[in-house]
Amino acid sequence: MPQSLESLTHRTDTLRSIRGIVRTMKTMSAINTQPYEQAANSITTYRDIVLTALQAFMHKHGPLPHEKNLTSTPVIVALGSDHGLCGNYNEIIAAEVAAQTATHVSNRIICVGAQMEDALKGLGLSPEPALLPPATAEGLGRLASELVANLDNIDQSPGVDTIDATLVYTRRAEQGQQFPVSQCLLPVDQSLLDRLADAPWISNSLPQFNPPAEELLAALIRNLLFADLYCAAAEALVTENSARLERMQQAEHSVDERLEELSSETRTVRQSEITTELLDVIIGFEALKRQPRRKARHHVVTSPSH
Repeated sequence: MPQSLESLTHRTDTLRSIRGIVRTMKTMSAINTQPYEQAANSITTYRDIVLTALQAFMHKHGPLPHEKNLTSTPVIVALGSDHGLCGNYNEIIAAEVAAQTATHVSNRIICVGAQMEDALKGLGLSPEPALLPPATAEGLGRLASELVANLDNIDQSPGVDTIDATLVYTRRAEQGQQFPVSQCLLPVDQSLLDRLADAPWISNSLPQFNPPAEELLAALIRNLLFADLYCAAAEALVTENSARLERMQQAEHSVDERLEELSSETRTVRQSEITTELLDVIIGFEALKRQPRRKARHHVVTSPSH
């Protein structure tokens, strides 16, 4: 059905407004990625320091004993998003969590983001009340601290010997895509502990500690857990912004194509209206040209009677 020039102009203005919003979102996604990448690099250095301290602890007290005959409580931490415009981000993580819980019916699920909570409930899972995701890079420390506190509370709950904590989040793939990652948080990777215990102490000074060994070890484990959660949250937010950037680029391309179609259609309708107006002018002009001639012929016929 042909559209009027006014309707086409209105649709074009609307699409241009949408394009401005899309461009703004694309710019914000590109800008937001850098602080999270810098945060991830910074926490990596902090994690290396914690590992060095853990190595020093084992150099003095010996390798950590393997815990046996303990009943572990499975816990899953799911890092989601509440910001939207990043595709099926939460659904991908929820599906991975569902796969992780398939073999353990007693899983406790800690989720980040209300939309992540809804996605998990949509799969029949029962997560604990959602934590707020960070809005800026400064919020990464707050989130990591809250997650460590939640895991610590579960570990100290009655009837819990130890916890088996798994972190589920997203990593970047090509062309703004993402894929889920499952990372073991607790117990600490035994191969990592073995490497630290076997590595030689390269300093000439022997490590000395004031706090009791048990308290110091617990503090080191918490700090290592904090660093892992902080780094994963930063990577997840980089992935989220990359996914949003890719989708905004696709949306911008689609809007540009539609604007080109509307522009072509508008030119056609405008040309048609101009042609119609010109034909009306020509027809009116021809009608005016013929009108005096009819009067002149009438005057010639009636003049002899006078």
